Amino acid sequence: MKAILFDRPGDPDVLYMGNRPDPLPGTGELLVRVYATALNRADLLQRKGHYPPPPGESDILGLEIAGEVISTGPGAGDWKPGDRVCGLVGGGGYASLALLPGSQAFPVPEGWSWEMAAAVPEGFLTAWQSLVWLGRLSAGERVLIHAGASGVGTAAIQLARELGAGEILVTASASKHPLCLELGASRAIDYRSVDFSEAISGTTTAQQGVDLIVDCIGGPYFTKNLQILNRDGRLVMLAMMGGANVKEMDLMPLLRNRLQVIGTTLRNRTQDYKARLVQELRQFAWPLFAQERLRPVIDRVFPIEAVVDAHQYMESNKNQGKIILVW
Repeated sequence: MKAILFDRPGDPDVLYMGNRPDPLPGTGELLVRVYATALNRADLLQRKGHYPPPPGESDILGLEIAGEVISTGPGAGDWKPGDRVCGLVGGGGYASLALLPGSQAFPVPEGWSWEMAAAVPEGFLTAWQSLVWLGRLSAGERVLIHAGASGVGTAAIQLARELGAGEILVTASASKHPLCLELGASRAIDYRSVDFSEAISGTTTAQQGVDLIVDCIGGPYFTKNLQILNRDGRLVMLAMMGGANVKEMDLMPLLRNRLQVIGTTLRNRTQDYKARLVQELRQFAWPLFAQERLRPVIDRVFPIEAVVDAHQYMESNKNQGKIILVW
C-alpha cells in the first residue's frame, strides 16, 4: 500500500510518499480502502517527534479515515465488504489501506462525500467526550470553547447548541467569528485584541462566569480560566497549544468555588472506552446529521500528494474547520 512516511522528526518537508506492506485485519478489525483522512494537531506533534503512537498502533500518521470496507476479521460486527465507513484509528490514516476496529466505525451518512465523512470522527468524538462525559454539560449552562473555529471547536459549538447550553461563548480571531456565530455561538471574543477573562467577567448578566470551559491552549489561559468559572465549574483541557507552563497561579478559586480541572486525551483510551463513546455519539448525532442540524465543517481539501502543504497550512493557524487529505 501507499502511505505518507517520515524517517526523522522535523518540519513538514520530512514527509514523503512511500510503501508499506498491506495490513491484515485481526479480530474485531475492518480493512478499509481509505479515500479521505483529516489532519489533527496530534499529527503535527508526532511528525515533530513529540507524540509517539500508543503501543500496538501504526506509526503512520492519521487518526481518522473514511473509506470502503475491503474485508473483515472475526468478531468485527455486522460490517461487510462494500460498506461505506468512517471512524477513529490509533494511527495509519495517511495510508491507502487502514485497519479500523469495527466497534469504532460509523456508517457514512447517505449522500455524504468521503471528505465530509473524514471530517467527523476525531472532532465530534473529542467534543462529545469533553462536553458530555467529562464536562457534564447541563441544559442552560454557560460554556466557553477556546479555538472555536478549530475542528473540535466547530463540533463543540454545534453539540453544545443541540444539548441546550444556555450561552455558548468562544474565543477565535476576528476573521473566524462569522463561522462560529453561524454554527450557534452566542458570542465570539477576539483573543488577539481582548482579554477573554475580562470580557466575560465584565458582562452585565446576572451570572457573570461560565460553568464549563473546553480548552486546548493550556498554560497561558489556565489562571484566567479558573478566574471565570462559576461555583462547581469544570475546566476540560484537551491540549497545550500555547505551552505547558503556568507562571503564576492562585489556587484559591479551586477551593472557594469547588472547581474541577480535567485533563484528557482520546488516542490512548482503551478500545472499550472508545467503542462506548462511538456508540453514544452515533445515537445522538447521526439523526441530527440526517436532519442537517449538525454538519462537518471543512476548510480546505488537499490531494494526499500535497501533504506537506497541508501540514504547513495547519501550522499557519488559518483554517476554519477541518483540513482534509484525499487519495
